Amino acid sequence: MKFDRRAVLRGAVAGGGVLALQGVTPAWARTGSPGLRPDQPTLTGPDIDLTVGRTPFTVGGRTATATTVNGGLPAPLLRLREGQNVRIAVHNGLDEDTSIHWHGVLLPFQMDGVPGISFPGIRPSETFVYEFPIIQSGTFWYHSHSGLQEAVGHYGPIIIDPAETDPVAYDREHVLIFSDWSFLSPHALLEKLKKSPGYFNRQRTSLAGLIDGGDRMSLEERRMWGAMRMDPRDILDVTGSTYTYLINGHGPDENWTGLFRPGERVRLRLINASAMSILNIRIPGLAMTVVQADGENVRPVEVDELQLSIAETYDVIVRPTEDRAYTIVSEAIDRSGMGRATLAPRLGMTAEVPPLRQVPNLTMRDMGMGGMSGMDHGAMGAMDHGDMDHGDMGDMNMRDPDNAPPGMAVGVGVDMVNMSPINRLGERPTGLEDVDHRVLVYTDLVSLAPNKDRRAPSRTLEIHLTGNMERFMWGFDGRKFSELVEPIRFERDERVRVTLVNDTMMSHPIHLHGHFFELVTGGPAGHQPLKHTVNVAPGSKVTFDLTADAPGDWAFHCHMLLHMHAGMFNVVTVRPLDGAAS
Repeated sequence: MKFDRRAVLRGAVAGGGVLALQGVTPAWARTGSPGLRPDQPTLTGPDIDLTVGRTPFTVGGRTATATTVNGGLPAPLLRLREGQNVRIAVHNGLDEDTSIHWHGVLLPFQMDGVPGISFPGIRPSETFVYEFPIIQSGTFWYHSHSGLQEAVGHYGPIIIDPAETDPVAYDREHVLIFSDWSFLSPHALLEKLKKSPGYFNRQRTSLAGLIDGGDRMSLEERRMWGAMRMDPRDILDVTGSTYTYLINGHGPDENWTGLFRPGERVRLRLINASAMSILNIRIPGLAMTVVQADGENVRPVEVDELQLSIAETYDVIVRPTEDRAYTIVSEAIDRSGMGRATLAPRLGMTAEVPPLRQVPNLTMRDMGMGGMSGMDHGAMGAMDHGDMDHGDMGDMNMRDPDNAPPGMAVGVGVDMVNMSPINRLGERPTGLEDVDHRVLVYTDLVSLAPNKDRRAPSRTLEIHLTGNMERFMWGFDGRKFSELVEPIRFERDERVRVTLVNDTMMSHPIHLHGHFFELVTGGPAGHQPLKHTVNVAPGSKVTFDLTADAPGDWAFHCHMLLHMHAGMFNVVTVRPLDGAAS
């Protein structure tokens, strides 16, 4: 199926961009799963009331207690409009502090919702009123920034409709919020990872896998990984061995269903609200045209699958023409489990659910050796060990300060320094390197509107993403946030080129509050894609241009919740503040 690009970009009809075919009731309020709770309500208008509490949550036949907003998981959909002002009163019904961060929403830093950074937090039985103007449009979400509440249900979607005609034409829309759920508390998950980082990895390479070929590795490759004390299948810290993967709060067996009429253009707003799960999203038999990334419109690009890293959002258009059901698949990137939902003309219809695909193996590129003679996974077994022996490979765990970049603290918190980081924005993500269909990569993204700030950066800044996987310690430049690190400072309206270097073998979705940055992808000049979150692949570097135009103190962190909690967090401070002397 091919899309007419001009048709996709044609403005939708007045009144928010949804054609009359849909009727007066929004599609997300009319769909769900037979016999189960309906979709969460939609809240709109200038005044919104939210209450954070605890509510029983059942999935897969088991029940636990979730942290919820207005009693629902996910929280209510907030539907706002560009140009309005909004007052959101948040009442804390918990016996502990709480908060709400409006992820990707541009607002005064005092309203950003990060306790200890932008406000004190919301104490039990107290109410905090967030008030701010809406100055953008797109797909965003909200979640707690207190403790580990986000992992147990404290998250929900936001749609901001544009003030003018939407450049994306569609007949119907569905909001799909993906998440992970464990019946172990997030504190218990963290405790187990501290004691044994591979605790949840049930897919490790084994002697049996070596003998029968199931591991797809040679003896030499096994020896090299062993010398480095690393596992090529250590891809996600927490896996499907404990997680149930949810779509709109529904487990795979509950089969959340979104309706369509054949021939409609259906806009799917995809949000990854997971605590620890990067997901690969596909709809077998249905192409997806990406039209928005992190709430910013992009030139349409048609794909069959995309990686949705934690805290990212993508809007896609699909156009099912047949009177049949389609399965929406959200597969963990380590292939340890999947979420499942359905697009269908009628409730109760189902489509084939594909099996989990082959477990991927990490490669030399994931070790930060992608720039060394172009060596890849296939080259590992054929390496001349006269040039690099097992001892050399063990030296990748470099703690010698002479091997560390300037400014990095080298100690127990750093077990590896990236030997040869490369830009991997144009590479297919983990596990999708060899699939026989089209996969979205970051270099496919081109901003629809011209970038507002065309100035060249006035300086450069390099930040290393560091960790000790055996101790489950994470940080920036070798330091945890608890070590009273210095904030990252920018002059107001300064233009800076920032490079993130991943010195670890884990992916890190890095999020900057209060700003969008322009990914340096090598694409059309002046149309670099705008993002608030970017997945930094293992052993890679990511460069973006930032205009520090939002005064205040802003959180900057990995959005793997347990990585952030274990230290990969800092504060970006932009000065002067409004009304302050320069």
